[in-house]
Amino acid sequence: MLSHDDYTIGWISALPLELAAAKVVLDKVHPKLSPPGHDRNSYTFGEIRGHNVVLTCLPYGVYGTNAAGAVAEQMLSTFSSIRFGLMVGIGGGVPSPSADIRLGDVVYDYGKTILSGKVERTGVLNKPPPILLKALSDLVSDHWVGRARFHVLVPVLPQLITEGIY
Repeated sequence: MLSHDDYTIGWISALPLELAAAKVVLDKVHPKLSPPGHDRNSYTFGEIRGHNVVLTCLPYGVYGTNAAGAVAEQMLSTFSSIRFGLMVGIGGGVPSPSADIRLGDVVYDYGKTILSGKVERTGVLNKPPPILLKALSDLVSDHWVGRARFHVLVPVLPQLITEGIY
């Protein structure tokens, strides 16, 4: 049986719909582990391409960087072997007429939109670690040869919307 120390990738979603999509991407689902008493997060455990991944979501109806920071802090205190933390979401506000962003695109930034509508850089991001860039290459390659699993999400989304999850 796996322990908390066996999980090396932490995946945080802001919305239940995003968590549902993350669950579908798992190659395997692992049995639940009990979190320590200090950790208020609810976790889903699984595997993607041989990597043990722990998923969680912000509390329902609670958004923002403070909430995300609190969830991440609790996750890191419980899973001390996490090497990579991902905040993965649907990207509220995109696509737009000025941004040609499509399903499967990877968008990352460190900025905010100011009153004039321009994006102001608020920091600097280094490139993702090479191991994550390699994993992204594998995902793109799988898509090109018809092995991508994103298609399994499409039939599920209308049901999630109908059930009021999104």
